[in-house]
Amino acid sequence: METKISQTDDKSELKRRKRQSGFKVGPDNLPDGTYRRKVIKIKKNLIQKAKLKKSYAKLKARESCNPTNTSISTTAPQSTEPASLELHPDRQAIINGPDENISRTAQDEFHRKRVHSRKPGYYEREKAFAEEKKAELETRRLESERRAMEKLKRLQEREKFRKAMAKARTGGKNGQRKLGRESTVLLEKVKRLVG
Repeated sequence: METKISQTDDKSELKRRKRQSGFKVGPDNLPDGTYRRKVIKIKKNLIQKAKLKKSYAKLKARESCNPTNTSISTTAPQSTEPASLELHPDRQAIINGPDENISRTAQDEFHRKRVHSRKPGYYEREKAFAEEKKAELETRRLESERRAMEKLKRLQEREKFRKAMAKARTGGKNGQRKLGRESTVLLEKVKRLVG
């Protein structure tokens, strides 16, 4: 035979179900994204409103239990004791302190005003970056010009050497090579290679 479930078990199960706190707004399986953030925002808003209602209900209950005159009076309540005329210790120290600050020169005042009136540099970082870029481009340009001049000079020297060797190799009156001319050109080439 089957055993019957007693009423006490059902009550404990109901209590356990009631103890589960929280509420649902929207489905549980939403991926992270716009809709999930919106659901979370709505839930937080509902919780905030519920807390506000609860605190308002507490205040209302407190007011009903402890009735006081809540009407706003047009005149401020007069305090019986007069306002104290004592100065704060820091202020008193400033007043009693030495008068070194009073003897400022006109130049100091001008400098102070100038410092305060100076406008902030809105684009200081960008300006510095632009100046740095300009300097870098200028150095690159100068370097490329120097390289171009060196290359042109080397080409001219090579052409000059080629012409001199061609002239030295051409035959003289008898068809013989001009060794004197050829030797000077070759000597220059050796000097350039060695040192």
